[in-house]
Amino acid sequence: MNQDFTPQLTADGSQTFFSEEFNELFHSHFGARQESYFKYVVPTLLIEKAESPILRLLDVCYGLGYNTATAIQKIWEVNPNCYIEVVGLELNPQVPQAAIKHNLFDTLNIDLIEILTGLAFEYQVQTEQLKSTLIIGDAREKISQVYQSGFKADAIFLDPFSPPQCPHLWTIEFIKLVSLCLQQDGLLATYSCAAAVRTALLNAGLSIAATPPIGRKTPGTIAGFSLERYLSKETQLSQQEKEHLQTRAAVPYRDPALIDSPSAIIQRRESEQQTSNLEPTSRWRKRWRMVN
Repeated sequence: MNQDFTPQLTADGSQTFFSEEFNELFHSHFGARQESYFKYVVPTLLIEKAESPILRLLDVCYGLGYNTATAIQKIWEVNPNCYIEVVGLELNPQVPQAAIKHNLFDTLNIDLIEILTGLAFEYQVQTEQLKSTLIIGDAREKISQVYQSGFKADAIFLDPFSPPQCPHLWTIEFIKLVSLCLQQDGLLATYSCAAAVRTALLNAGLSIAATPPIGRKTPGTIAGFSLERYLSKETQLSQQEKEHLQTRAAVPYRDPALIDSPSAIIQRRESEQQTSNLEPTSRWRKRWRMVN
């Protein structure tokens, strides 16, 4: 569907769009560029891993392209010879195309702008140092295609709109498929700390830890099959967060056939919450003196 994408300035000087479909900004007011760096590139240790000869990235909900652009930029700043493979999943091709048309990346170097332009309009770019593909369509369907291709990512950026607005991309079933595309020593990062999301990550066999709050009061989440390199006092889940995972807020979103509507997925979860033996989330909030 045609949308009117009007750039909106964020605090770090970068611009983002507002989604009429999901009634949310694509990025926080803190800044699209900063969010991509601190929420995704830093937690997935891509700067430390940049000395590797090859790195593979999976960008779930490519959107405007900031996460991919920042990752490529930072990796090549450390090691211009690193070969990067990128797979991006995006439902609406108008979004990355509008980002190019509105010159949102005009502060980047010309090579990176050409890569982002090629991805937005041709859906693939291949150079001596890069192989990148943008797959258009429902991510629930396309993630199986990525898995079946044998692609295994060193870093996965999980960046859909919020769970209440986009529950179909936060389900037990979808996140399990996403996790199958992660290298054994790879890391998955997301801005969300929702208990339902963290439950889905744990259900996929991943360990989880927190990432610092960026542009919002709540932390993000980092996940991997092996988090030993990442864990510290700052990143381990707090007692409050651990207890949150024992409340009805932790009842996950489910989409058994990966075809249900958002409303059906939300309704299924609400029904499960009503019959759950888990602690009511309101009691947890009261215990931690949290206000709604």
